[in-house]
Amino acid sequence: MGIVGNLSPAQLQSFETDGYIVMESFASGEEIERMRKRMEQLLDEFDCSSTASIFSTKNQQHSTDHYFFESAEKISFFFEEKAFGEDGNLKQPKELSINKVGHALHVLDPVFKSFSDSDKVCSMLVSLGYKRPIVIQSMYIFKQPGIGGEVVPHQDNSFLYTEPTTCTGLWLALEDATITNGCLWAIPGSQKNGLVRRFIRGENGVTFDRPSPNYDQKDFVPIEVKAGSLVVIHGDLIHQSCENQSSKSRHAYSLHMVDTEGCKWAEDNW
Repeated sequence: MGIVGNLSPAQLQSFETDGYIVMESFASGEEIERMRKRMEQLLDEFDCSSTASIFSTKNQQHSTDHYFFESAEKISFFFEEKAFGEDGNLKQPKELSINKVGHALHVLDPVFKSFSDSDKVCSMLVSLGYKRPIVIQSMYIFKQPGIGGEVVPHQDNSFLYTEPTTCTGLWLALEDATITNGCLWAIPGSQKNGLVRRFIRGENGVTFDRPSPNYDQKDFVPIEVKAGSLVVIHGDLIHQSCENQSSKSRHAYSLHMVDTEGCKWAEDNW
């Protein structure tokens, strides 16, 4: 790529030891504002009567959802589980009901593409040893006040599998992320234990190839960050986030990268 890596030896050592690093002030205030304003426009244009796809990590309702599958190449909107009342209608305005927007923002929207393809992102990936990286999916995550859903413990390599494994998650805070509003939590060093299960697509939808291990919540540490901070996440790191029961949202832009040189993309990925 002709780009020099921008991670220091100390950062690389921390990433190898803990499985994640935090890069403070990775995005400028102007970049954050552009992404947030653009998402406001996309939400304003979204006709919520056209779909009612719900995203949940606790039950894989989307595993046979064609809307979910097609979102890999589109900009699609997914609602929070708790967004709807018993009558089937939204309990609050659509902009406070969406769980996430994904999964091709980095391809189809110029504002998100600009950040995703930026030299600083490429430089960071060069530091991590990528030869020919691509963004495989992108998401704008809202973590809505009061109803922002839990993301259960998982590894990114489970969903975006290559041989050998090469997935890295980039999680950019667009608002301050705290324990109160549902920040990320991780088990430091858990990436050293390797991949525990895969999310495989078959004829009848997508399922995990084995049950999830039980994790001790005492092993997780919170990753509280300021807006503009980037959390770089090893593909085998066990991480999660809790429900947002506060009155403050926790917007983030998330990218997942894989290498395309020296590895093979699994055809049974979702």
